[in-house]
Formats: sequence, structure tokens, C-alpha cells
Amino acid sequence: MTLFGLDRLLADGALRRPLAGKRVALLAHPASVTRDLVHSMDALSACDEINLSAAFGPQHGLKGDKQDNMVETDDFIDPVYGVPVFSLYGQVRRPTDEMMDSFDILLVDLQDLGCRIYTFITTLLYVLEAAEKHKKSVWVLDRPNPVGRQIEGLSLRGGWESFVGAGPMPMRHGLTLGEMGRWFVRHFKLDVDYRVIEMEGWRPDEAPGFGWPLLSRAWVNPSPNAPTLGMARAYAGTVMLEGATLSEGRGTTRPLEIFGAPDIDARAILDEMMALAPHWLDGCILRECWFEPTFHKHVGKLCHGVHIHTDLPGYGHDTFKPWRIQALAFKAVRRLYPDYELWRDFPYEYELGKLPIDVINGGPILRDWVDDSEAAPGDLDALASADELAWAEMRASVLL
Repeated sequence: MTLFGLDRLLADGALRRPLAGKRVALLAHPASVTRDLVHSMDALSACDEINLSAAFGPQHGLKGDKQDNMVETDDFIDPVYGVPVFSLYGQVRRPTDEMMDSFDILLVDLQDLGCRIYTFITTLLYVLEAAEKHKKSVWVLDRPNPVGRQIEGLSLRGGWESFVGAGPMPMRHGLTLGEMGRWFVRHFKLDVDYRVIEMEGWRPDEAPGFGWPLLSRAWVNPSPNAPTLGMARAYAGTVMLEGATLSEGRGTTRPLEIFGAPDIDARAILDEMMALAPHWLDGCILRECWFEPTFHKHVGKLCHGVHIHTDLPGYGHDTFKPWRIQALAFKAVRRLYPDYELWRDFPYEYELGKLPIDVINGGPILRDWVDDSEAAPGDLDALASADELAWAEMRASVLL
């Protein structure tokens, strides 16, 4: 049985003892639940020694009701507990002085997806930096990285830091949120009172979950378009579709597990991917599919696409490479449709003057590779493999 940080804190009075007499705030979202699916705000408020003075919500809000990126959440007063709930994805991304004055110790209970671009890790960094300034304590109630320890992708290049790029790490970083906080403290040399309430019994290399305790814990959406473990597994690749004109399946029941568009031949794209780099397609099954989004890109139009399946016995955790799969799909589109308008251009996560695909990848290398007719899969693989090896060494000392 896997006990998450929240479960251990609730079960062990000795762990809670330093909270007595302190003003405690909680940073949480809908997936911040106990084994029995009680939300952490309710569970912590029920502890006599915990004085809950404030709460915080990340992107998509404490309630997880905001559907899309760049849809902001307002502050409000919690109707049950009467405490202020501050939005860290509204008027501000970084906590203000007023927000920091509302507590002594902040408990961070966020389910992450193990991907650099998932903004909860950047919110953790911003909170740690504010805590250093205001001499506040931050505790992470640790939760699994649902995609385990795997590392994949190019590392973010200097000067490309953003709300979807907190530091020089690859797309799949292989850390839990608690470990990520340890890396932030070390990498950015933060002088902050930081603590991790570790998990107990987490075994990220074991089947069938390989990171997620599949048979003992329910999956709760950490954000509206993260409905399944399959989505979490594919996300380090499919998130790049947010910077492309292809649909990532928003407006369908399987967002970020599929991709497609009305004006492509998905079967031809699959054939081209197989011809270019068949070994990049290992560990999953890519199935031709059709879908019609009810909102977002290509709304109301029939799209020909591909479904990335990891929800079957043949899933190969050690060989599945979602970032490479999606990169290869872009390459196939470019080869089959040289003039295809593939890259979107808008202020992605409020970054002005940069293409979203470059913001997502922490630099232009991926886009340049896709658009270069002479560039081969081995060229991208060499760059990414070097970054992956370097990150494996860099992260080793923060693993719990």
C-alpha cells in the first residue's frame, strides 16, 4: 500500500506537531485527496492542532474548474471555512506580500504529471522564492510522479525560462514534486525552510502502474484535461500540440492522448513515422482514429487522427518515448505536407514575441529540426540523449 504525504501527515501526530500554534496555509487542487477521497482542505481542517488560515489555488483553480490555459481564477472566501483562497493564476502568478502574510507554514499538496511544462512545478518555485523573502516555511506533502522515473526530451535553454519552464530540465524529469522542490532549493541556492513529508511504499518501477499505484489509488483529475493515467503518460509529447495547429483532443473525451486535424491523412502520417524511426514508436500502440472536437481547435469538424495507447498489457514503460513520438509526428506532417501551417503564433502563457512551440520546448531546437528537410531522427536523438544523461546525473542527489 502506498501512503502519500498527506496520508502520513494525517496519521502521524508527531509529523503534525510542528504545525501546532502556527498559521497554516494549503496550496491544493481537486486531486489533493486522501486515500478515501477526502479533500486535503477538509481533512486538515478536521485536525484540532492545525489552524488553517488561508488556501491557494494554482492554474485551473483550487476547484479545478477553469478549462483552458490562460483562463484566470479570482480570489474568494471559502464558504465552508471562511478563509481567503488566493489565486496563483489570476492577477498574479507569484504570491504577493499580502498573501505571504496570511500564514507561517505553507503545505503544498499538488498532484503533478512529471512534465516540465505542467505549471504546478513553476508555482512551487515561485512559492519557495517568496518564502525565502518572507522567512516562511514550505512543506510539500509528496505524491507520486505518475509516469515514474523516466527522463526524456531536450533541456530548457538559458533565456527561455517561463511559467512553463522553471529551469534547465528535460520535458520528462522523473522527480516527485517534493524532490523537485529539493532541486529548486539547491539549483537556485534558496535559503528557505523547506521540508518534504515523504511517501511510504511508492515503487515507481513496478507494474502495472510504473509510477502510479494503479490498484490502490483512484485517479482524480489534477486539471480538467488530465482525465486518465494514459493522458499523463502521453503528456510529455502531446503537450507540444498546444503550440501546433493540430488538435490535441481538447473538446473530446480523450484530451492529450490523441492528435489530428481535418486536413491530414493520419494513416499516411503513421506510415511515414514508421518509415522514419520505427524504434521511436516502441512501448505503445498508435491507433488511427476519428474525432470531432466540441470546443477548442477544429470545433465541429471531423478530424483524422492518432490515439496513443498505453492502457494495454503491451505497454513498455522503459521503451515508451512520448516526446519522440510527437516530434516524429510533426516531422511526418512536414514531410508529407511541406507547406502545412503547423506552428501556432500567439502569446502562449503570456510570453510575447516567441512561438508557442519554442516556449513549450524551452528553445527553438525542436521546431528547427522539424522544419529542416535534411535533419534526420538521429540528429534530434543525439541532442536529446545528451541532455537526458546530464539530467540523470544532476537529479541523482535529490531523489528520495
